Amino acid sequence: MVLTVDIGNSFTKIGLFTDNELRDLQICEDLTASVFQNLFEKNTEIKSTIISSVRAYDKEIVEFLNQNTELLILSDKTKLPFKNLYETPYTLGRDRIAGVAGAKSLYPDENVLVIDAGTCITYDILTGRAEYLGGSISPGIEMRFKALNTFTNKLPLIKAESSSPVNLIGNSTESSIKSGVQAVVLLEVDATIDEYKKRFESLKIVVTGGDLFYFDKYLKNNIFAAPNLVLVGLKKILDFNEGS
Repeated sequence: MVLTVDIGNSFTKIGLFTDNELRDLQICEDLTASVFQNLFEKNTEIKSTIISSVRAYDKEIVEFLNQNTELLILSDKTKLPFKNLYETPYTLGRDRIAGVAGAKSLYPDENVLVIDAGTCITYDILTGRAEYLGGSISPGIEMRFKALNTFTNKLPLIKAESSSPVNLIGNSTESSIKSGVQAVVLLEVDATIDEYKKRFESLKIVVTGGDLFYFDKYLKNNIFAAPNLVLVGLKKILDFNEGS
């Protein structure tokens, strides 16, 4: 049994794999060593663990996992199942690395664009020759709402609309903000996908992240929705390192 841990900006996803099957998924905001103590009490067959993190976390977690399992902490030094051509690999987000590994497992010999729609919206391109070229980073939906509220005196903080499409033309301050964030972000993502399609033949689009289902519902481009892509990628990276 393999434990995969994705520590993101907003929350942590913990996945338990048996072979290549995600058997159990846990999502938590407050990550402490006790979370893993309880997990190991219920799952005594855990043999190895991999952690990806984009922020600092409790050192007791590492101490506990080192004592109870074979631990791999994903870093820029970790062996990957693809060639990393990023000029500054030490600055590359671990979640982006894992997402690309997950996409490669879905489409091993094809050009793939990975879009992670979370706190930030990231784009990552992997070629059919298993070469990771890089991508881009832009603010996510919630960050855009917060920025409008934070950097102005009068614009309110608005919550995202997820139950229905947002009109491009807003007829109130609230609906105009929703348009400027949600309607425009769809145009932005679709246009970005179209540009990548011009450059990469037979491109596959894989989308993950906290706002995945908003994009899955309203993007014009065909995508493959993969809510647990990072966890799958972490499992593939761990397998790759254990087999090398």
